Amino acid sequence: MKKFSVLAFVLVFVLILSACGAGSGSSAGSSAAPKKKTLRIVDDATYAPFEYLDKGKITGFDVDIMKALAKEAGYKYQLVNVGWDPVFAELKNKTADMSISAITINSDREKTYDFSYPYFLSTNKILVPKNSSIKSGADLKGKRIAVQTATTGQTAVEKIVGKNNPSIKRFKTINLAIMELTSGGADAVVADNTVIEQYAKNNPGKNLKVITDKKAFDPEFYGLMYPKGSKLRADFNKAINKIYDNGTYTKIYKKWFKVTPNVKDLKAQQ
Repeated sequence: MKKFSVLAFVLVFVLILSACGAGSGSSAGSSAAPKKKTLRIVDDATYAPFEYLDKGKITGFDVDIMKALAKEAGYKYQLVNVGWDPVFAELKNKTADMSISAITINSDREKTYDFSYPYFLSTNKILVPKNSSIKSGADLKGKRIAVQTATTGQTAVEKIVGKNNPSIKRFKTINLAIMELTSGGADAVVADNTVIEQYAKNNPGKNLKVITDKKAFDPEFYGLMYPKGSKLRADFNKAINKIYDNGTYTKIYKKWFKVTPNVKDLKAQQ
């Protein structure tokens, strides 16, 4: 009888310890950090070398940058090609979490959207046939100029020739604007330097050249764009500085543009 009582006591004690252990495990699980959601990131994949379709897959400089930033920030994401105007509509309506699509940071856009730290320095330039008489922004007056709608290229041209000037030909994509030039429907295209420089380089048979005019076109900086009040901005700003400091940004930049970026100048814009 005494043996049974001791055994019963031991069994009860073991059960109590087991219960305590289970309670401890449950408590630890409940305090774990909540799982981050998969982000919906939208872009316009018609803007090589930043984002474009290669055999149906979105690729480009921005795509590699986004991959590196998401890794540093600890987020999973889905990159979706929706087109230029829908990028802005989705963020305004908060049906997307952010966009990376060679988007210039400017005061007008900042009224509606939030931006990250700058991750790229750009400027608008002029694409013309090699035999063109156009040598500067001022020479665009009286010429037919093709631009992509709602871009800073369009804004820059409007400052030179007038906002409602009928000589400005607006297109949904930069590819269509360039096609207008090469088919003889326009005398020039104004767009971000990297885009038209790469097009001229990759299409030598088109006999095109790029005109630089620092007086007519100001430097511009690209940023990730978010809906107003997005809490993601802080995480991705930290990630931008991480890839600046650990060399990942420079590696990606040199892969696409074959030159070393001026990271110091980019960080100075913060």
